[in-house]
Amino acid sequence: MGRGRKKGRDISGWLVIDKPAGVTSSAVVNKAKWALDANKAGHAGTLDPDATGVLAIAFGEATKTVPYITDALKAYEFTIRLGQATNTDDAEGTITEQTDLRPTDTEITSALGVFIGDIRQVPPQFSAVKVDGQRAYKLARDGEDLELAARDLWVESLDFVARPDADHVTLSLVCGKGGYVRAIARDLGAALGCFGHVRDLRRVWSGPFDAKDGISFELLDKLAKTGELDQYLLPLETGLEDLPELRCSIEAAARMRNGNPGMVLNSDVDYGDEAWASHDGQAVAIGTYRSGELHPSRVFAKPT
Repeated sequence: MGRGRKKGRDISGWLVIDKPAGVTSSAVVNKAKWALDANKAGHAGTLDPDATGVLAIAFGEATKTVPYITDALKAYEFTIRLGQATNTDDAEGTITEQTDLRPTDTEITSALGVFIGDIRQVPPQFSAVKVDGQRAYKLARDGEDLELAARDLWVESLDFVARPDADHVTLSLVCGKGGYVRAIARDLGAALGCFGHVRDLRRVWSGPFDAKDGISFELLDKLAKTGELDQYLLPLETGLEDLPELRCSIEAAARMRNGNPGMVLNSDVDYGDEAWASHDGQAVAIGTYRSGELHPSRVFAKPT
């Protein structure tokens, strides 16, 4: 008989990493999973390898809350290299067009308005969008010129931050799910007639998670396989901050954990709204509120 495969610890919660440049999001997740000896992990929103900032990693039962972080607003600060377009829309690509034209600060600020609100955005050629079942970046690497469909994007704000020099401008962006900062840089450069690509990018916050509260990759490595690292885990309930909370009794909690509707305390949640139920501050289920009951769609295991 072969040996049983070690699965790791049954831990639940969120760990916020301040991702460094030069490492993929998947590599960070794998490192964190190893460091915590966790049996299940996933992240809420990929960052490009050269991007830095918030990478929120969910463990165990917290992975059930990932969609709510993925759908939440996110904030970025990024610097655009003016005067050059690249095939990847960032500094890693090959320069495809360039010009000596440089817009003024006023011209840049005036151009930002068309990128705020409900906009349509064509993803970069080198992106994870699927084309006929294949990732766009794989086809682009093979030299294919792709015609990617435009996608809807909500942009909460896009603001001028600084002008380090004539060739660069730093902006801050708050947007919804599915936005490509590289596409903003590309399209803004096109609107200004000077081309542009992202030189550097940092995700400042994502939903309830902030970069200033994240741990460094170095600290993750230093505390790997020690109990000290557990102290940086945030409760799984952190991922539900944008949903209304409904408290319930221990009996109702048991019903919901079995997939059945359970009574919740009175609230101002409207009929048909999505909410989550808690008992003693711990998440029981996510579901739809109907006439005093929560009808669960996702349930959380009872803490051991």
